[in-house]
This record gives sequence, structure tokens and C-alpha cells, in this order.
Amino acid sequence: MGKTIALQPVTRVEGHARIAIQLDDAGNVADTKIHVQSLRGFEKFCIGRPLEEIPRIVTRVCGLCCWAHHLAASKACDAIFGVEIPEAAKKLRRLMQNLAYVADKIWSFFFLAAPDFVMGPDASYSKRNVFGILEQEPDIAKKAAHMRYVCQMMIEHFVGRAIHPIAAVPGGFSKPMTEADRKELLSAAKELLEFCESSLDYAKKKVFAKHEDLVKNLGTINTGFLGMVNDDGALDFYDGKLRLMKPDGSNHEFSYQEYSDHIAQHIEPWTYQRFPYAKKWGEFSMNVESPVSIYRANTLARINVCEKMATPLAQAELEEFRNRFGRPIQYTLLHHQARLIEMLQCAEQAVELLEDPEITNTDIRVKVESRAGHAVGCVEDPRGTLIHDYEVDANGMITNVDIITGTTHNNAGINMSIRQAATTLIRNGQYDEGMLNKIEMAIRAYDPCFSCATM
Repeated sequence: MGKTIALQPVTRVEGHARIAIQLDDAGNVADTKIHVQSLRGFEKFCIGRPLEEIPRIVTRVCGLCCWAHHLAASKACDAIFGVEIPEAAKKLRRLMQNLAYVADKIWSFFFLAAPDFVMGPDASYSKRNVFGILEQEPDIAKKAAHMRYVCQMMIEHFVGRAIHPIAAVPGGFSKPMTEADRKELLSAAKELLEFCESSLDYAKKKVFAKHEDLVKNLGTINTGFLGMVNDDGALDFYDGKLRLMKPDGSNHEFSYQEYSDHIAQHIEPWTYQRFPYAKKWGEFSMNVESPVSIYRANTLARINVCEKMATPLAQAELEEFRNRFGRPIQYTLLHHQARLIEMLQCAEQAVELLEDPEITNTDIRVKVESRAGHAVGCVEDPRGTLIHDYEVDANGMITNVDIITGTTHNNAGINMSIRQAATTLIRNGQYDEGMLNKIEMAIRAYDPCFSCATM
């Protein structure tokens, strides 16, 4: 075999990983792997803890994905305790989720992904970063940083913490919203919505349009998709049914409590990440030409599986998106545009929730009592479907935990995308910095959180 090209660390992603590209004797790509070797053990040290502590513990998995873990764990707790939380509590949870997700998506697009498009993938790495954005597009960069700060402060001023929250509790929410809180947050949410609209317009005209060939070719693979929808088929981040779509667009739905009937997990010796796959589609295979059992989660997956968006402005963008690219869309780099469409829905929903007078209802929590049980909590993480599966004994102590993150769902897809990118770009042993960055771009499209995925 020929040489091995090592890209270490993978840059502008959350967590740590390395890419190994194995060349054959002719200098062409024989194999690629993304190695994630940081075992953190969260599932194990949750065992033996009281169930009610878990929503506070799992937020420490990650500072970016903390609200997703917090809410998935809280929903699992509600189910084990056998309670239906009050409507006002659901709305407060949804509000915090939407605000946290807008902040996350601003970070993902403007700070991590945009440098590749604004400066170009072949630009020097000394310029291809957030400081390059600040130099080339100062107004956009400053506005993005400010609006992310606004999101975080909206959350912090209401519940005390934007990161590692303790706001959702088994049975509901920890505090009611006052009318003064509602008015203050609504004003900021409307400003946030205007920014999300302008960001999508900017990205379509000034970012993606310049790189259409790259968008259609880099890292593109043919897989199925997984995402959550409500009873009307609209994209829902907080609750609903899981829809698993095949590459041909056919799909079926199931309760997330039944996920293990539809999703299996494969293990490889060279990474601590697992490889979920659709068990009823066939055996696990990452063959790029015929990945019969592979599906992807994340923004593009949700945009593909849903029948519609849940809000009018986002729906208009979805219609334009599908008119141009079809359904299901397989272009990996279009995760970024899908991410901005989702960001728009999150901002619209935040405004809608804050305009709803019921959100200030003081009935926000019901009593819970310890009991044995097994339940699953599920939300859509910014990076994909997040599943928290807990078993509890009669004393209310955790006996087993299985957490599948969005990045875990995408592990096979990420490996396949870098294989496609590397095979397309590297020929006869010839490569340069720009080509290697494009291979990383195939990973950044998924906005992976390797910190979350190394359970």
C-alpha cells in the first residue's frame, strides 16, 4: 500500500477527530476513515444515579448541545414517572429549545462553515476562519456574533443559565413566565426573526450561489433519512413520530419509544463511535455505491422527511428549496442551507410562543413519584435525532442508559462522504491544502458534535 494522509485534528467542528486517507501504490484513494477515540463514559456513570438527577447530569455532555440533552432526558423522566406535563410547561420547554437552537445554528453556519464559502475552500487557512469573515464581511460577522449573544442572554435572563440548564424538571418546568418576561423576550425574538430572514437571503445570494458545482458534487452520497414530524407531517423539534425515509422517498413512521425495533447499532474496532443503521433495510454496509441500510439525520434529513415546515416563512423557503433541488435531496453541502431554513422556523416559533398568552400560565408542574420503569425521551438535536433510553429500578435508580446522538446517527454517512470527497479529489498521489480542506468541508456539512457522540 502507498502512503497514509493524516488530517489531524479535523478543524472547525465540535470535539476531536482525525481523518486517515490510505492511498494505494498508484496514489489513488484505497480507504478512508474518521477516527474518534475519545471515550467519555457518560452512559456508564449515569448508572446508579437517581432518575431525577439525570436531566441535570446529561447537560454536561456538551456546552453546545446541552439543551437537547436536557429536554430529551426530561421527556424520558416524564414518561417513566407516568405524567403528562402542563401545556404551559411544554410551551416553555419549546421556547427555550427554539432559542437555544437559533444560537447553535448561528454558531454552526457563521463561525464554522461560512469561512469555506466566503473566502473560498482554497484560501489560506490563516484567512479561512471567523477572523477572515470579520475582515471580509465585518457587518455580517458583527451582527451574527451579536444575535448569538442576544439568544444566549434571552435564555439566561429567564432561566438563569444558557449553558448546562436546570430549567426543565421531571413533571414540567422550574418557574413560570411573568408578563414582563414575555414582553421583554418577545421584543428580542422579533429582532431575532428579522436576522434569521436576512441571514438566509444573504446565504442564498452571496454564499451558496458562488459554489453551486461544489455543493452538487462534494461529499454527495445516496442514503435514507431520519427525522421527527408531528401528526400533520410538519417538522417538529420537540415531539412527534419518527419518520424513516428510503433513498427513493418512500417512508414509514414509528413511535420513538419503538426505535430499537427499527434501528440497530453496528460496532467497528477502529472508533468509539457506533454506527446506527435501518435494521429492516438489510445488513450494515458503508459501500458508497450501495449503502442499503444507511440513513442520515440532521438538517437535510429533517427537511427531506417532513411534508412541510411548521411556520409560514420557513415553509416558503422549503418550497423554493424543493423546487430547485427536488426531494429527497442528497447533496451533502446543502445541510447548510437546510440549517438556515430550520433556524428561520425556530425564530418564527419563538415569536409565536411568546405571543401566546397561555405561556404565562402558572400551572407548570405536576407531582412525580419514584417507580420502576423503562422509557425513551427523544427530541431533534440541531445535529439530528437525539434518543435517551433509560431503565430504572423500584427505588428510582438508573440501571441502564443508551444515548444515541445526531452525530452517532450520521457516523456512517460522514465516513461515506469523506470517502466520496477524497476519491474524487485525490488522483495519482496529487493533492494540496485546498483539496484536503474540501474533504473536511464534507464533515463540516454535518456539523458533527464528536463530544456528544463519544458516549
